[in-house]
Amino acid sequence: MTQDIILYWNEVALEANKVSHTSGKDGAMVNGPTLSSRALAIIHLAMYDAYVGTSGSLLTSYTGTAGIVGASVSAAVSAAAHATLTCLFPTQKPFFEQKHKKATITGTTAEINAGHKYGQDIANNILFLRKDDPDAKDNDYSSYPSHGTHRPDPINVNQGYHAPFYGRRSDLFASSMRYELDSPSSPYETDPNYQKALKQVRGKGIAAELMGTLPTTYSKRTVDETLIGIYWGYDGAKELGTPPRLYNQIIREIAKEQNNTLEENAHLFALVNVAMGDAGILAWEQKYRYNYWRPVLGIREHDDSMGPVGTGKSNIDNDCDPLWLPLGAPSTNEKGKPNGTPNFPAYPSGHATFGGATFEIAKQFYDWKGKNLQPMFDTVAFVSEEFNGESFDNNGVVRPKHYRKFSDGFDQMIAENGFSRIYLGVHWSFDAFALGSDGKPDLSQNIGGVPLGVNIANDIFNGGLGIRKSTVKGVKP
Repeated sequence: MTQDIILYWNEVALEANKVSHTSGKDGAMVNGPTLSSRALAIIHLAMYDAYVGTSGSLLTSYTGTAGIVGASVSAAVSAAAHATLTCLFPTQKPFFEQKHKKATITGTTAEINAGHKYGQDIANNILFLRKDDPDAKDNDYSSYPSHGTHRPDPINVNQGYHAPFYGRRSDLFASSMRYELDSPSSPYETDPNYQKALKQVRGKGIAAELMGTLPTTYSKRTVDETLIGIYWGYDGAKELGTPPRLYNQIIREIAKEQNNTLEENAHLFALVNVAMGDAGILAWEQKYRYNYWRPVLGIREHDDSMGPVGTGKSNIDNDCDPLWLPLGAPSTNEKGKPNGTPNFPAYPSGHATFGGATFEIAKQFYDWKGKNLQPMFDTVAFVSEEFNGESFDNNGVVRPKHYRKFSDGFDQMIAENGFSRIYLGVHWSFDAFALGSDGKPDLSQNIGGVPLGVNIANDIFNGGLGIRKSTVKGVKP
């Protein structure tokens, strides 16, 4: 079987993400959801431009670099991938060297040399464009203790703050504008949407051992909801990495099932990862703009007698539970480490933004290509490494392997991914999307990460400032 050089290096990049979150090395500019999406965007943009410049493709170059004739495509893509990976993950250089040697590179010596140089030049151009990106450190960031504001997780009070400056100080990869969201629900009893969201996450997101403490009027989490919550996890745990890795894994399976051409994969994976790159920037810009607290604080401090600015009172509100804890972002493959809440504000959900951007752009890509994916969604099951029969929970118990089908396709993925964070107890429903009276996502409102991700996807796919659909093989943009 002929090697697809894009899928080959995509797999290497996803392994690098996993390794960096397992070893704790290379973290300054690649770890956490924000920097993971940045790294994957850089790598796939470099591969994309290397492909476009050496293949004679009619796709539009991201950097505007002139193409060349007589160069090996596989050599150019491999050089671009290798160079960006080595720069981003320097401690893994021996691994990348090994994978470079095993890559199937075709052409004459002259073509390979020309392709290699071209790919390196492209990588340098992309890296230069992103050289001023901030890191995820919280040096000089100060929070303020008040009702409704994000503060460290009570389970991990020394967790710090992830990427407080990354969003607003980063240039976008391809979106033409910096999308903003409407304000979330007000964190007070007088807001009925907030009250509804609080009761939902208190019941659906509570730690398993505390379920017996819920009032009988609360709706508890089902078995399937527990599975959904963990399935979409990937909260930077060892041997798993971050959400952008999971979304790439799903797109990989779809690309293989659809027998994508090399050009389709170069294009699709660049679109997906550049969309997530911008999702990481804009979601974190909004997160630290609103600085909204997580359910673990909102539920424990719901009564006005609770928290750092509480007022004296007895007989607290029954919707307040000062001892509430979430099921939590899973500490997979880390025995003894408690599940907890991520170290950045709630609104909007990063998972929801990444997922909305990924699956919306993939849906548009395949619609544009005229491919009907429904037969595949009706038959093909997807495996998350949270439930692969090898990963274990924080008690050291191996989770079973689970094959999950998405018969409603990308829309089901977007919705499940958004709801999953409620079932873990780490997000409010409006962090992902507004809910209609039927409890289903209402994407007509500019509330939450999914609308933000969808806006990013639409912008990039239909033009924006980066990759354009251009005119490929007679298909109009």
